[in-house]
Amino acid sequence: MSDFMEKLATLRDAKDFTALIDAIPYARLMGVEMREDEAGELLFQLPFVERNVGNTVLPALHGGLIGGFLENAALLHLIWHRESLAAPKIVDFSLDYLRSGRPQTLFARCEITKQGKRVAHVLIEAWQEDRRKPVAVARAHFLLTQ
Repeated sequence: MSDFMEKLATLRDAKDFTALIDAIPYARLMGVEMREDEAGELLFQLPFVERNVGNTVLPALHGGLIGGFLENAALLHLIWHRESLAAPKIVDFSLDYLRSGRPQTLFARCEITKQGKRVAHVLIEAWQEDRRKPVAVARAHFLLTQ
């Protein structure tokens, strides 16, 4: 158990979403935001900023940005829902791009499909205006240390 994970647990318990994001440098750099919806489920969003455009001809969001956003969403989701203060470590990440990300806010939701003593599997889905039209879907496997 590290001081860092204890800090994240404190922020989680206080539901201080902004400070939790600020504690993860890559998530903060991308501009990731998170909150709970009306049903208490975590919702991640990446507000549009011009620097996130990778293809200026279409224009479309940079694919690496989309992947990084989904990976960070999975990590934050897992940290939020785990009781352990041990840091999960990503061991595999698989991403399917389904359509171009337009220059607008990107949303994501995660689902932990398996959480055992040693591994966790998280599904991540990203969309923009319509959740029924996902921009990308991903699967992340994490090693859980005790």
